[in-house]
Amino acid sequence: MTDTDPVLRALAHPLRLRMLSLLWPGPLSAAELSRELDVSHALASQHLRRLDAVGLVELAEERTRRGGRERRYRAVRGTPLSDQHGGTPLLAETMAHALRERAGRRLEGAEGVTVDAELWVDPQTWQDVRSRLAELAVELHEAARPARTPGTVPLGVSLMAFPLRDATASDG
Repeated sequence: MTDTDPVLRALAHPLRLRMLSLLWPGPLSAAELSRELDVSHALASQHLRRLDAVGLVELAEERTRRGGRERRYRAVRGTPLSDQHGGTPLLAETMAHALRERAGRRLEGAEGVTVDAELWVDPQTWQDVRSRLAELAVELHEAARPARTPGTVPLGVSLMAFPLRDATASDG
């Protein structure tokens, strides 16, 4: 695992993925993250430092709070998950863990969309659909508000879509 991209290694932890989601709509401190994630302040700080070290979060503001300095971080805009190619299996395992946890919190009776497919489509269809999926992801991220904002609902969204190698062609 020492050759793995540091950004991928940082992303390959379910708690850090959740932190990035929480930090997307606006800055939070380690204390605020620890409360929202129900983890210790020390653990939240440790994971936040890891995200900062690889450039996935940035310091948004420092303010005085209870006689000390509070640092609030925000997610750096971009596509850190989509940009990962070499470590897809590692990222998929982390996402599967996050999906299992969120699926356990699914609101009973609420509508959702669930798809699992291995399909053969022409390249243009793939490019069109991939583009629309990316646009939908951006739309959801731009609409995101801080956790527990009145009038919002929490969502669980996991998506990986990518071309596959033809297993029979490589068996040749």
